Amino acid sequence: MQGLLVKYGEIALRGKNRHIFENRLMDTIAQKVSVITENHKVKKEQGRLLIEARNQMDYDRLVPLVKNIIGVTYVCPCEIKTCHDIETLKQAATEYLRNNYTGNYTFKVLTKRSNKNYPLTSIEISAEVGGYIAQNITEATVDVINPQVNLHIELRNNVYIYSKIIKGVGGMPHVGGKALVLLSGGIDSPVAAFLTARRGVEIEAIYFHSPPYTSEHAKQKVIDLCERLKFYTGYVRLHVVNFTSLQLFLYNNAPKDNLTIFLKRYMLRIAAHTAKDIDAQAIVMGDSIGQVASQTIHSIAAIDAVGIGLPIIRPLATYDKQDIINIANEIETYPISVLPYEDCCTIFVAKHPTTKPRLSLLEKIESALQEELDKLLASTIEEIEIIEV
Repeated sequence: MQGLLVKYGEIALRGKNRHIFENRLMDTIAQKVSVITENHKVKKEQGRLLIEARNQMDYDRLVPLVKNIIGVTYVCPCEIKTCHDIETLKQAATEYLRNNYTGNYTFKVLTKRSNKNYPLTSIEISAEVGGYIAQNITEATVDVINPQVNLHIELRNNVYIYSKIIKGVGGMPHVGGKALVLLSGGIDSPVAAFLTARRGVEIEAIYFHSPPYTSEHAKQKVIDLCERLKFYTGYVRLHVVNFTSLQLFLYNNAPKDNLTIFLKRYMLRIAAHTAKDIDAQAIVMGDSIGQVASQTIHSIAAIDAVGIGLPIIRPLATYDKQDIINIANEIETYPISVLPYEDCCTIFVAKHPTTKPRLSLLEKIESALQEELDKLLASTIEEIEIIEV
C-alpha cells in the first residue's frame, strides 16, 4: 500500500497536551485532503501521522498540499508493508529500490525501530537489509558516508519504507488565540503574518487604504497577499480601512517629520478597536528594528505609547531585510509584494523623518487636535469594509 508519512516537530514536546495538537493537525490534514479526493484516510501512527490511499496515491497533488499545512515538519512518500520478519523486509526494501531508482547509485539503509518487539536492533536490520540489496541489485553500492540514496525503514505498527524527505513549513497547528495583523502591500507584514500563524495563532488582517492616493491595484495587491497566506492558514478575513480623511487631516495639521509616527499611532487605535470587535488578543506588526525611521527603538516606543491595552507583537523585530526576503520567497508572497503599487505609509513620507520622536510633543499636538481627530476616528471605524478571503 502507498502512503504519505507526516512528521511533526515541536508537537512531540507538548507533554500531556500533545494529543490536542495531534488531533488538530490530523483534522486539518483530513479536511484539506478531502478537497482533493475521498480516496484517502488520515490516522495516527506512533509519533507520526499517516495518510493512506485506498488505491493509487496522487503524490503530485497531495505532497504540495500537505507540506504547506502549518504543523507539518516533513512529508515522506512511502510504501506500507506488514512484513514482520527480516527476510520479507529485505525483499520489500529491494523491491522498493528497483521500482524507484535506475542506473548506478550508492545507498545507505537507515532503520528506526519503534516496535521493540522486532527481534533485531536498528543497526542489525540496516546491515542485513543493506547487504541483501547490494547482493541483489548490481547497480547499487553501499556508501555509509555520502550516499546518493538514503533508504529509510521505520518499524512501527506497520513497516514504512521511503527515501524522500520533503520539508514542510513546520510550526504549531492552531489551538487557540487570535491576532490582528497590520497588513500593508510590502514585503515585511505578510511574512510577520505567516510567522504568527506558524506559532498556532489564528490571524485576521487589517489594511489601511487611502483612495485616490492609493489605487484599487494597491488594495487588490493586499487581497492577493491574503489569498497567498490563505494557502497556509485556511482563510483570512481582511478589514479594509478608508484612511484618507484621517491621513489628510494629520498631513495638513501635524509636523511632517513626525507624520508617519502620528499615522501609525492612529492605525493602532483603529486596529485595537477592530481587534476587540473580533475577540483578538494581540496586534501584529511587520516592523524590523532600524529598517526605516519609524522603526527605530525610539519611534517604536513612541508609537506603542498610544496605549491600546493589547500586546503588540513584532515577529520580525530582529530580522535583517535579506532574512525577510528569503522567507517571503519561500512562502511566495515576495512576487506580489514587489508589485509597484504604494501603500498609504509611503505616499506622504517626509524627506527627513525624525528617528527620535519626543512623546511629550506628539501628545501635545494630538491633544490640540483631539476634537477633530476623535470625529474622524469614529467615522473611519464606522466605514471599515470586511472582505472574506
